[in-house]
Amino acid sequence: QVQLVESGGGLVQTGGSLRLSCAASENIRNINVWAWYRQVPGNQREVVARMTDGGVYYREAVKGRFRISRDNENKTWYLQMNSLKSEDTAVYLCYAYAATWGESLRAYWGQGTQVTVSS
Repeated sequence: QVQLVESGGGLVQTGGSLRLSCAASENIRNINVWAWYRQVPGNQREVVARMTDGGVYYREAVKGRFRISRDNENKTWYLQMNSLKSEDTAVYLCYAYAATWGESLRAYWGQGTQVTVSS
């Protein structure tokens, strides 16, 4: 079974930085979409950053502050979060649209990691 293991969340003050990591299990054959989402309890989940071979998308609220990157060989991707604001506080979830050797493309989600930005 494919699993995405994410880490790197924590508590930081306004203006601080965090780097989130997401590692896919070894049975992944290919990943078409590498992404990060976030969710505040009671609110709708929202995309933060998405990466494909065709390009990268950032939501307007994080553009210029966050950057998504990836390591193809290790099937790992990252979200570098700089100049953090209180409104960035959320559970961050990594996401992959991926295929295994035995299954075609579908969505996979990480377990979530809490990011809290204090004023």
